[in-house]
Amino acid sequence: MNPNHPAPFDSAACDAAPPVAARTLYSRIREELREHISSGAWQPQDRLPSESALMKQYVVSRITVRQALGDLQKERLIFTVRGKGSFVAAIKPFQELGRLQGFAEAMGAMGHDTYNRVLSVRTVEAPAEVAERLKVAVGAPVTAIRRIRHLGGQPVSLDLTWLPLALGERVAREDLATRDIFGILEAECGVPLGHADLAIDAVLAHTNVASLLEIPLGAPVLHIERLTHARDGSPLDYEHLYCRADNFQYRLRLKRG
Repeated sequence: MNPNHPAPFDSAACDAAPPVAARTLYSRIREELREHISSGAWQPQDRLPSESALMKQYVVSRITVRQALGDLQKERLIFTVRGKGSFVAAIKPFQELGRLQGFAEAMGAMGHDTYNRVLSVRTVEAPAEVAERLKVAVGAPVTAIRRIRHLGGQPVSLDLTWLPLALGERVAREDLATRDIFGILEAECGVPLGHADLAIDAVLAHTNVASLLEIPLGAPVLHIERLTHARDGSPLDYEHLYCRADNFQYRLRLKRG
């Protein structure tokens, strides 16, 4: 092989990625801009410094600045208007799925106001799916609760919940319009929560879901099936959650190994 020519591997590597120094610079720019947004220093609709201003501030090329802005745009933290520049996007409220906590608990910690519209609280005969999850006999009485969760005045999710009757009757006596069922189970029922099993998929909103969540018929919604257990492993709370995708997010951090 001619020593004056780079090996094929080196050539491909150069084509596939920018030099290490450039990657370090654009990563630094990206992280500093992200910090301005996440800290609240820049508010939704605020205009970011122009590409030229960022080039001058960081002493970098235009392509390096555009790489940093491109990453933030992929994360939906900013949006670009042709001829006008880049602007801070409105950040959707979100709940971490990696923690077992109620909706109001999670949103309250982030400074958001929530309330629940209680559609119904009834004693029903457990269908096969509910009976299997709660480990009761098919047809056994269980408590069924239907609520619309609201965030900032907008409906976020339709929550369908089933509880074993003894617990459900105690939960039903509490303020379901403002409180999480998780909090009631622990505080009023004295049942410490342990863990939850989740299954997540996307579905199209049928007539009832679309109407209750105030979205178009057939709009995509996130569907979460969750079975929550007490600390001793016994099943407590079985739910189907139908969540709007346009005004709310669920997030989850995954670790390797």
